[in-house]
Parts: sequence; C-alpha cells; structure tokens
Amino acid sequence: MKFGATPLDEAKGAILAHSIKAGSRTLKKGKPLTDGDIAMLRAAGKTTVIAARLEPGDVGENEAADRVAGAIACPGVSAVPAFTGRANFYADTHGLFLVDRDAIDRFNLVDEAITIATLEPGTVVEPKQMVATVKIIPFAVPSAALDASIATVKSSLFQVAPLKPHRVALIQTVLPGMKESIFDKTVETTRERLEALGSQLIGEQRAGHETEALAPLISAALADGAELVLIAGASAILDRRDVIPAAITQLDGTIDHFGMPVDPGNLLLMGRVGDVPVLGLPGCARSPKVNGFDFVLRRVLAGLPVGPDVIRRMGVGGLLTEIPLRPLPRAKAGGPPASDVPRRPKIAGIVLAAGRSSRMGALNKLLIVIDGKPMVRHAVDAVLAAHLAPVFVVTGHQREQVEKALEGLPVTFLYNEGFAGGLSTSMKRGLAAMSADYDGALVALGDMPLVGPADIERLVNAFNPLEGRAIIVPTRHGKRGNPVLWGRRFFAEMQEVGGDVGARNLIGAYPEAVAEIEMEGDGILTDIDTPQALARLAATSKIEA
Repeated sequence: MKFGATPLDEAKGAILAHSIKAGSRTLKKGKPLTDGDIAMLRAAGKTTVIAARLEPGDVGENEAADRVAGAIACPGVSAVPAFTGRANFYADTHGLFLVDRDAIDRFNLVDEAITIATLEPGTVVEPKQMVATVKIIPFAVPSAALDASIATVKSSLFQVAPLKPHRVALIQTVLPGMKESIFDKTVETTRERLEALGSQLIGEQRAGHETEALAPLISAALADGAELVLIAGASAILDRRDVIPAAITQLDGTIDHFGMPVDPGNLLLMGRVGDVPVLGLPGCARSPKVNGFDFVLRRVLAGLPVGPDVIRRMGVGGLLTEIPLRPLPRAKAGGPPASDVPRRPKIAGIVLAAGRSSRMGALNKLLIVIDGKPMVRHAVDAVLAAHLAPVFVVTGHQREQVEKALEGLPVTFLYNEGFAGGLSTSMKRGLAAMSADYDGALVALGDMPLVGPADIERLVNAFNPLEGRAIIVPTRHGKRGNPVLWGRRFFAEMQEVGGDVGARNLIGAYPEAVAEIEMEGDGILTDIDTPQALARLAATSKIEA
C-alpha cells in the first residue's frame, strides 16, 4: 500500500487519509475519491491530498476484517459487517463469555496490523452486548499477512455459553449466638445473585451446624427438585472431613474439590450427590461482592465443566481483594462493576406516526395494510426487532386508530397535540420523553415499511461518538435516507428545530460527526406518502387500502 501526498491526477480511487474541506463540503477520511470529489478539490485550489493507494495483493480494511470474522466460528456469538476496518462480535444470548487466551495471542502475534480484542474471560454478558472486535489498523493489509493470521485459527477463539435456568436450594447451618439478620441477608444476596444469572432460589432451610442435622436437609432439597444445592456454613470449611463435606459423603455423595486459588473465596467446596452439584460456600459468599464462588457458580449454571483442573487454573486474576489500584466496589449479583464492562450503546427508538397524510387524500397512509399488517406496524416491528428500547411511538392524527394498529406491542405511546405543526414537533415530543442515561435516539418514520431490522442494526453498530460517529445516516448509492441515529449531544439543538424537515440541517452543520452507512436495499429511501408511491409498492407487495 502506498501512503502519502498524492497528486490529484493520480488520486482517483485513493482513500483519503484525513478529512478535508472542499468548497461547501467536507470529504471525510476513509472515503475513496471519485472524479466528482477530485473536481471539487481542484476547484478549492488543492493539488495534492494525503491518501492511501492499494497495490496488487492488498486487501482493503473492511474486506480484511470481514474475512477474519468469517474465519472465526464462535458459538453463541454473531459478527456484523465491518465498518472502518472494524468487525464487532455480539453475544446472541445471556451467557458466560469464554476465551482461548493462547489462540488469541497466536493470532495477534502474526502481524501488527491485524488484531482481535475481547472482553475479560468469565464475563457475564447480555444479548447484543459486544464481546470482541476485529480491527484492521491501516487502510489495507497484504493478503499474505491476512492469510497467515487466519491460518492460526484452528478452533473457536471465544464463545458465549448460555446460562441455563436452574432450580437452586439454599441451606444454612446455625450456631448459638448468631444473629438472624445474617441469615436473612444471605437469602436476599443469594436470590439476587441467582436471578441475575437467570436462575431461581426455590427454597431455604436452616439446621444446626452438625452433620446429622444437615444431611436430611440436603436430601429434602434434592427431593424437592433442586438442580443445585448451596450450603452456607455457620463456620468455615477447614478440611474434607468437616461438617459440610461429611454430610455430602453420608448421602453417598462425592467431594470433587476443596479450596481454590481465588481470594476471597479460598474455602469453597465442590461436591456432588448423584448428578446434582452441592457447593459448600466460603464465608464471602454472603456478600454481593465478586468472590471465588461466583467463578464456580457461573460455570455450573452455564453447564460447563468445573472439575479440579478448571478450579486450579483460576489463580491468574484470582486476587479479588480491593486494593488501591482497584478501589471501586464490585457490583451486586455476581457481576463485575458496570464501569469495567464495555456495553452496547443505549439507544431508544422514536417512531413518528402523527402526520395527517394530506398528500394521500382521504386515506391515513399509516393504516394501509401491506402484506397483512398496517404500514405503521411494519415500521415499529423493525425497530423492536433491532432490540432498541424503549420504543416511543408519537401519535397525533387519528390517534386511536394508529394505537389500535399497534396493539400488543411493547411500545410507549406519546401524544403530540401540536402534530399539525409538522414532523419536528413529533420528534421533539419523543426526545422530551427520554431519560438522561441514553446515548442516542433513532428517529424513524412510520411511513417507511421497507426499512428492516438489519438496516437499523447496521446504524447502531456504526454508532461510536468517541470515534467521531455521532450522527449515523443510511445511504443508498450515495443518496441519504431514513431513519437517522442521533447522539445525545445533539438533543438540545434538535429541540430547537421547527417545521416538517426534522433535524436535517444539523447533518450539514456537523459534518465531522456524520457517518454515512451504505445499505443493501432501497428501503431507507422508500417512504409511502403519495398515491404514486403506494402504486409502485403494490407491484411487489399486497396492498389493502
């Protein structure tokens, strides 16, 4: 790849290295230059640009990232198409993130320009949470280097093991003088920890700290259908022959492992009665702070092996005691602090469905049935399927009929009394309803039934204000369409716009924050607001006016 100052005569197809002003437009970095771009640059008095030019054997950044992503088979994880040389992976389900550290290292050691980064192994992740990213550092890489990196991939580099709902019983042993509040707090903490991992505490029992008193309660919990039994002892387990392990073996159970290289959590006991795991808990398990018990519990609930070899390998990263270098308190419910875990941006959906359909005549276009359901329902279904939440639907004209068309959907209806003032009034009504913890809002139109959830997900995946992508605009063959995803920093100015054009003027005012995402279909350009547009749609869809 050639990189550097490039004469405009040689710049067609070159990739612009830095954003540059050309007349009234700003050409963004990463843009392949066209004849039109070069003409604008000449008119602006430019003779050269800093650009990258691919040579034979080079693979562009997006194609390279997509090829790496395609080579990685990852159970429970899905990749999205690359953007700016980055292909992100997202969890398909609520589960436990697992990583082959050695395999990631082998991959990253091949070439500095081809990289993979992941979350910390053992992180509990939610559906649609980003778990890993492939990043191609320059604009292109040699195909030989790309092939060499991919050749290191022999099996899954990472995966998400789904957490499976379990029925869990808690037994606590008691010694004289212990406060009742200790046991009640343990029940509350255990229930919160389990529910955060998708499981259920089905019951709690207490007995004296004696083998003969404890063993019958373990039997009763198993008879009640417990799939996991947790025992919080009044006194720490100090030996394989102590009270709790003795009660397990009295029931013909086995002790798989005692102790672990995690602090706090050293004194955990891993046992089994029949096929049901029975855990003797360390004293720190009474606290919501992360401890060795969490490391084992997550694997048990994900149906993963938790034998001696697995537990003995938990030492690296097993020092969990709060120290000056890590002063933040750990989160409740067995998870790391929220600040420690990259999260998917919180994006709300705002569907504008208040207009009078004046160009459609007597019909309310939003209620026209297309392929079996009202037009507005197509639009709202797409936003919901893209996992945006909450989803606000702003109504106005024929409010009752529009809301009835969306009956049963998990949306919040907002009524815009001033809907006659144009689209901007509905947009502002939606923005006003959003809480302060949202990163952005997707503003969608109720009369665009061909926009699909995949289109919306591409916009969300491109959103990254820290990398200068705070306004995400879909395009088709270079023409801008809808919906548009807006970062929170623009909400105040969006509340000041008026009329029927929404916040389009802000796109021109902040070119450095705009990312244009090319779509695979024409849905983002197809709004059904005239009889002619409806007639064109009827050629490919079943219409019931």
